[in-house]
Amino acid sequence: MDDALIWLGLAVLLVILEIFTGTFYLLMIAFGMLAGAAASWLGLSNPLQMLCVALVGIGAVLVLRLRRKQGGAAPAPAADPSVNLDIGQSLRVEHWRGAAPGPYHARVAYRGAQWDIELEKGVPPEAGEFVIREVHGSRLLVSAAN
Repeated sequence: MDDALIWLGLAVLLVILEIFTGTFYLLMIAFGMLAGAAASWLGLSNPLQMLCVALVGIGAVLVLRLRRKQGGAAPAPAADPSVNLDIGQSLRVEHWRGAAPGPYHARVAYRGAQWDIELEKGVPPEAGEFVIREVHGSRLLVSAAN
């Protein structure tokens, strides 16, 4: 069997395994296998094909790790607007319960239901418009609208 077909078969196998893991690391190694297939088509010897697989696979994994580190930490799901569409929405609070220094709580109607509201630390407990910053079950963490 041709070396290029073996490299392609291994790359396909890694892509199939990647579907079940979802980490992208196996996909990066599959790119290395494709480089091995290309090296085989160019007529390079087996050791040079393996070197191409190793260099491209390891290089792709390192690039993936660096990009993930540079992206910073993802926000917690409770504060991520792409997970919960309530984040960033505004609501009105008429009065707060609690004593200094807090925490301050309220109960308000929002989206047709009653919600427990907690005021973010450092924000004065005055009536007015507030913005939802996090959602914890049926409790909304809010801060002052700017």
